[in-house]
Amino acid sequence: MAKGRINVLEEYCKSCGLCVAACPVKVLRISEKINSRGHRPVEQFKEGCIGCAMCATSCPDAAIEVFKVVEG
Repeated sequence: MAKGRINVLEEYCKSCGLCVAACPVKVLRISEKINSRGHRPVEQFKEGCIGCAMCATSCPDAAIEVFKVVEG
């Protein structure tokens, strides 16, 4: 089973929420912290990311990097 994690480029995120809606395992949310542009960037708040990259694909600002690790 593949596992994944994301890295949000916080300064590019504008809190649109498209990635949160696109995540099939619901591990993303809008965070409480505020970036220098006045937006609350997305964060992965729990384990369970499957590395599908739906979040990154839906992000209009290319603010999400997805990393996938295959356990064997």
